[in-house]
Amino acid sequence: MEQTWYYRYLEENKDTILKKGKVFVLYGPRRAGKTELIKKLLEKNNEKKFTGSGDNLDVREIISSQRLSRLKTAFSNYQLIFIDEAQRIPEVGFGLKLLVDNFPDMKIIVTGSSSFDLSGKLGEPLTGRNIQRILYPLSVYELFQQFGGMKIIQELENLIIYGSYPEILNFSSASEKMEYLISIRDSYLLKDILEFENIRNPAKITELLKLLAFQMGNEVSLNELSNNLGIAKQSVERYLDLLEKTFIIKRVGGFSRNLRKEVIKSSRYYFFDNGIRNALINNFNDFSKRNDTGMLWENFMFIERLKTKSYKRIFSNDFFWRTYDKQEIDLVEEREGKLYGFEFKLNPRKVKAPKAWKEAYTDAEFHVISKENFLEFLI
Repeated sequence: MEQTWYYRYLEENKDTILKKGKVFVLYGPRRAGKTELIKKLLEKNNEKKFTGSGDNLDVREIISSQRLSRLKTAFSNYQLIFIDEAQRIPEVGFGLKLLVDNFPDMKIIVTGSSSFDLSGKLGEPLTGRNIQRILYPLSVYELFQQFGGMKIIQELENLIIYGSYPEILNFSSASEKMEYLISIRDSYLLKDILEFENIRNPAKITELLKLLAFQMGNEVSLNELSNNLGIAKQSVERYLDLLEKTFIIKRVGGFSRNLRKEVIKSSRYYFFDNGIRNALINNFNDFSKRNDTGMLWENFMFIERLKTKSYKRIFSNDFFWRTYDKQEIDLVEEREGKLYGFEFKLNPRKVKAPKAWKEAYTDAEFHVISKENFLEFLI
């Protein structure tokens, strides 16, 4: 990938997300490009605007004051306000509510990397007053729009091993990519959790992530994780919840319509970026030297599908499906009253729908997604 500035799907939709009298809230993992995207959205915007950050003491103090007189003095003559790192502002939602309610022609944009903290502060005060979107690392869908399908096919192994953080795609050498991912692992990955939560032993979270990295896409036993880490099951559950809310992992539950032989109580976990997963286990070997290519493909396809659906506003309930006699499907989407089953196989081969699936869900679809047809699935 040869360009510094990448196409982001949300750019096309700026007219539907930047509205007067609304707060546009952009979440996402650290380093996914949220600030750069907003800067691009505002480049050709001629409105009078203020750009600030939750790291700035004055911005933090004025917005958190919840005093309309102070907010008027500071912001009343702006048409557009952009606040980066808004999760750092105490009671930010109440301050923004005052602005929205008193200046209905104003457009407001806030970004934040911390889902659990920012959403908690915004949720109730801004009910009905905000438009929320998530910005993930670059998606296959976005790369397809900019570079076309052939480029993605040629870069596929690199995307699966090193992931798709925007800066990663600008590096030409494997060593640069590895160093960058390791820097994210060591400096940014747990930053939100450690800043906003009282974590007694952060090393245990890193150990937990490593355990999940080796079980990616498989059912996870909380009791087993608890025993391996030497901490209470409740702590494991709390850490898993925090890791999901900070866009590091994604939990998927089992699908069932109450058939006794279906597994529903366990969960599977995927990583939002393959490169981060590989950095956690220090394995950036190419395909010929790996024994986890199937696991990486499944993670890659699950997350890329999630990105596509998020950006294209396709709404579904997502599950895995497995029976106790080990018939399984990697992804089940429940949308618009219908079931769609997808099995992810890196190398194309004929795979029939599981017998129990066909018998239980006669109207459901089943598809195998491989290197041959993955682009159709994601664009």
